[in-house]
Amino acid sequence: MQCRACFTTLLLLLGSPAALADDLIITWPGDWEVQTLPPAQNAAGEVISGLRQRAVKNDPNGDPLMVMELTESALNPGHEVNLPGVLLEMRKAVQKNFVERGFMSVCNRIHDSTLGGMPAVETTCTITQNGGHVMTQTLVAATRDGKAYSLAYAGSADGYKSVEPVVNGIRASLRLQP
Repeated sequence: MQCRACFTTLLLLLGSPAALADDLIITWPGDWEVQTLPPAQNAAGEVISGLRQRAVKNDPNGDPLMVMELTESALNPGHEVNLPGVLLEMRKAVQKNFVERGFMSVCNRIHDSTLGGMPAVETTCTITQNGGHVMTQTLVAATRDGKAYSLAYAGSADGYKSVEPVVNGIRASLRLQP
């Protein structure tokens, strides 16, 4: 089942991507469409995220199978981050936005994971509409050396399963350097 509204919602939730610097390296397979845009800003015009990149894997018809976005943000010096709390807030925001668009989501517990070789936390959500599974989304967050990283990726119910091995390869190749 294709869900263009789901992906439109996801793209709105992820925000706009920005170019990545040399300290954040992600290798996208050649058949993914990679997007780069300026840093995201809040209503006051303050930059709220640093480096950001998004890529989309489409099926032969041009419909998205998977959307991935990686973000790096600077932390204030000495700031301690409660990663499970941050991920919980990210998950709540995603779930709220999906509910506002007529979808429901159920997420697994936040659990330990890795991102770019560093400790991280992760959760995966199943998004449904009218009782049918339409999309799966995973959120991952990590911090190191004054920087916070988030990786969000989502795909149609079938697309997520079919592209998951490629996504795992992308995650394994990710290099986040101080």
